Amino acid sequence: MEIPRYVNHGWSGLWFVSIVTLFCFCYFIFSPYVVSDMLSGVSGFIFYFALFFLFFLFVLFWFRMVLFEPRGAPLRFNRKRQKVYAYEYQRGIWPWKRWPVKVKVFDWADIHAERVQMAGHADWGHRIYCAVCKPGTFEVVDRFILTWTVGSIFQAYGLWSHCCHYMEGKPVPRNPLWTERPRSWTPFNTVRWPEEIDRESRTAPDCQPGAASGAEQE
Repeated sequence: MEIPRYVNHGWSGLWFVSIVTLFCFCYFIFSPYVVSDMLSGVSGFIFYFALFFLFFLFVLFWFRMVLFEPRGAPLRFNRKRQKVYAYEYQRGIWPWKRWPVKVKVFDWADIHAERVQMAGHADWGHRIYCAVCKPGTFEVVDRFILTWTVGSIFQAYGLWSHCCHYMEGKPVPRNPLWTERPRSWTPFNTVRWPEEIDRESRTAPDCQPGAASGAEQE
């Protein structure tokens, strides 16, 4: 079972900021006043070149974020393996460096739910965090969020109950309550599971690598 973890904030606003920043950058490059000041002397050239470089990095950062950062970093629950796979995208501050994907794998028996009530002006509602504890204890060693969206307490409990029932082999609804998917705001497929983890998370423990396509999908 795979559930998405969509982010609430508006990606349309990020696109707006990126486009405005690009227009400002183009104006800065082709402005005759900037060009004349840049060519007036060595100090002016160094100043405007440094400003140009910083502006370029700023534009590159915004467009890389809106084009390639995944909006819905999913979770996969594998009932046969009793494992949970959390897709984590690590955004950096340097746009020229690789922003790696890290998939964390947890044992279902070590996961405990924590309900959190958000009380911010634009982020109000309930969320479920998953605390990962050392086996047989309540000592938390890691946490991940079940969903970034906020809702009523009944929705939060309902989502956690659905996950518990699925992992315990109990009947769960097959049709989602909400069928509408938020726009990703990017033309690319931004969620790319590592091949080995992708195969492991979708197959049973006794499935051989060469027979992954014919295994039961979780």
